[in-house]
Amino acid sequence: MSIEGTILRGRTFEPIEGRVVVEDGEIAAIEADSVDSDAIVCPAFVNAHTHIGDSIAKEAGEGLSLEELVAPPDGLKHRLLREADQSELVEGMVRSLSYMHQSGTGAFVEFREGGVEGVRAIRAALADSPLRSVVLGRETVEAMEMADGFGASGANDAEFGPERRATREAGKLFGIHAGEVDSSDINPALDLDPDFLVHMVHAKRLHLERVADSEIPVAVCPRSNLVTGVGTPPVEELAERTTVALGTDNVFLNSPSMFREMEFTAKLYDLSARDVLRMATVNGAELAGLDCGLIEEGRPASLLVLDGDSDNLTGAHNPIRAVVRRAGVSDVERVVLPES
Repeated sequence: MSIEGTILRGRTFEPIEGRVVVEDGEIAAIEADSVDSDAIVCPAFVNAHTHIGDSIAKEAGEGLSLEELVAPPDGLKHRLLREADQSELVEGMVRSLSYMHQSGTGAFVEFREGGVEGVRAIRAALADSPLRSVVLGRETVEAMEMADGFGASGANDAEFGPERRATREAGKLFGIHAGEVDSSDINPALDLDPDFLVHMVHAKRLHLERVADSEIPVAVCPRSNLVTGVGTPPVEELAERTTVALGTDNVFLNSPSMFREMEFTAKLYDLSARDVLRMATVNGAELAGLDCGLIEEGRPASLLVLDGDSDNLTGAHNPIRAVVRRAGVSDVERVVLPES
């Protein structure tokens, strides 16, 4: 298979006219050439932080605080999840996965509530999906053992030492929310030596230096943080110190659209379009230990093809800025993903 257009190649997303040659799900060659195509070819997105189980409750909880919305065990989200029928939960996730695929996401990192049953539910939802997933179980060690790792809520919610030790012994990924409501849980989270942190809205200089010293990646979710009223993360300061990836967080608060997350981030912070596109692709892949997020020879062919002649994108002088600040699901021509 050959895909022609303007290719955003490598870690710098160097725009080159030509074609990507795909063989057996792998990028076999990137050929510079004059081609008759307006397409923009970029890496498929990696959504570094999701909760898609709450797809059954989109836009629920207007006016509630963050704790009232999502704090375990009795936040609105957790009550709705407990009350929902399993088939309803699975169908809701299937629909969100379909939307993520349509809008250019190739892989995602999911914090999956509900223990073992929660992991089973998302595995069922993923049965016919082409998306690559990193599912982090929650609440029990048994959920971690069934999943790809453990996703902790926050160090003020519980003492996660046993779960961290078990996850390390299993050689799996351990992520934890930190600094979402205030800064009090950041040092305890860092003390657990996690593989990555989520949010870090209230990180202070001490925390930023600890993150830099430990080289711990951070998944940020600016839209979610603004919606819940907790503030916005210091993305520029974090990006100076560590790998920063973008996530869309709870589906019941935000659509799982990396287009929307990139545009919001690019317009809120003093970051280049290249920096933001890295946060939406290769940075998330590296945070999760996935081999994707870049268009390079030898990489899996996880590609997003945009119609550069769409009413929205035609006339764009800078394809990288166009992808980050302007593109949307209506501009997607196709998403090419390797078979899992």
